[in-house]
Amino acid sequence: MTDSDDDPEGRTTIRPGRNFEREYRLSTEEAGRFLIDLGNQLRDGEELTIKGDDWELPFAFGEPAELEIEFEGVGDEGLEIELELVGRPDESGPDVR
Repeated sequence: MTDSDDDPEGRTTIRPGRNFEREYRLSTEEAGRFLIDLGNQLRDGEELTIKGDDWELPFAFGEPAELEIEFEGVGDEGLEIELELVGRPDESGPDVR
């Protein structure tokens, strides 16, 4: 399996076997819209796709989701919310007969 493929729109598809990371500085409105769209995909299915200008990342997720909330209240206050999803296995077990 290749780590990325090009689609007709010119995006690179991020595949298993590759590490990928992007960081964005967004307005709170943009971040909120992203989180709502992400939440809808989590609620409605077992797969999600996140897209950037030149990349897309499809991900089949399993249970459970891990949610971490961290508040730093000393000095420069900050709130960090982290969501970690485990991948869904792509194989089924053998039959017992």
